[in-house]
Amino acid sequence: MFCKATLISVAIALLATASPVVHAPGVKVALGERSMLTRADGTFDHEKAILDGVKTQNKYQRNLRNLLANMDSLPEGSEIKDFVTVPPSSEKRAIGIEALADDQDVEWVGPIAIGTPGQPFTIDFDTGSSDLWVPSTSCTDSICTGKNKYDASKSSTSAQQSSTFTIVYGDQSTVTGPIYSDDVAVAGLTATGQYFSPVTSLSNSFANSQLDRILGLAYPHLSSLSGTTFFNMLINQGKASAGEFGFMLASTGSELYFGGTDTSKYTGPIEYHGVDMSTGFWQATSAKSLVGTTTTNSGLNTIIDSGTTLMYAPQAHISAFYTAIPGSFEFDYEHGYYTYPCGSLLTVTFNWGGKAWEVTEANFNLGPVGSNLCAGALAVASRSLGLDDNTWLLGDAFMKNVYTTFLFDQNAVGFATLKV
Repeated sequence: MFCKATLISVAIALLATASPVVHAPGVKVALGERSMLTRADGTFDHEKAILDGVKTQNKYQRNLRNLLANMDSLPEGSEIKDFVTVPPSSEKRAIGIEALADDQDVEWVGPIAIGTPGQPFTIDFDTGSSDLWVPSTSCTDSICTGKNKYDASKSSTSAQQSSTFTIVYGDQSTVTGPIYSDDVAVAGLTATGQYFSPVTSLSNSFANSQLDRILGLAYPHLSSLSGTTFFNMLINQGKASAGEFGFMLASTGSELYFGGTDTSKYTGPIEYHGVDMSTGFWQATSAKSLVGTTTTNSGLNTIIDSGTTLMYAPQAHISAFYTAIPGSFEFDYEHGYYTYPCGSLLTVTFNWGGKAWEVTEANFNLGPVGSNLCAGALAVASRSLGLDDNTWLLGDAFMKNVYTTFLFDQNAVGFATLKV
């Protein structure tokens, strides 16, 4: 775990200008395609959405546990809750809920290499977490069969550390392993001495997934490893052309850009907003939500998370939001999903004090759930999420509408208009 002194040093390093070096230009990482929680016939995949919600709830509970361990405190109103288990009615489909993008599931994936020489992996880039882990050759679980595995003995830059790594998933299976440091390369940018875990046991949740695993891009406060996170390491080592990375997410042609922004993907200026970095999340403050011209909620904290599929908000906020959509109602009280009359959605926007950023109906509509009723991509944040009563999660349902950039240099997130 991070000690607090280490975290303070990391925070100072992130705010400081890197040592003068000749920077490479920013680099592009092509991301695999994926869809929302909609079946091939266009209808809402309710069961899959429930499983995705379980994954999101447990992810944020892991984040809060790491934040408490690293900082000895939690943001006001946040709370440690029990991990959520997969609903019994969905157990038959629990295997594979973290499937690859080419299965049209719920991650944004791309290639990385670990070690010297580099060993290839396909991983999920996640702005809502901070750890890096992949399978190890020491993993004897059948779930590891067919996956790329890290072999420490074949890397001249590998070094085992003293701590261990553990994650519990919704089916109560675990991911565990030692912690190593090694070179990690993405699109030609190499972080030397990067901490990660080559796991020796793998959760049943990944049985049908070809994905090797995850690279977190949030603040170090959320990490359960004993070192600086990947992109922060690039900044500290002077290897990124800027302490900024940008996402363009779409059904096709998705891209992650390290070391700045890809100006070919957006038009006009980027609108930046400061984040509360003490939470560990990319949490922009002072937002409001609108339906048509009606402001339904204001003064919101908003976590921008590429690893969350939908958008989530507290129950009181959700009720106010859907009240502004005629004919809408909560059709799944247990899991917080709402419907509205298909094709009748008023303009949905978010505003942080500048431009109103629209969520198009194509990205808000998850598909029909009955006669002329469609499921909305804004759902109730379960109490198990553990966040305060004023915080929303804005995942891909929001990010697919804008070019989104994350700026460590100024602790800010930014939005720009996508090129058509």
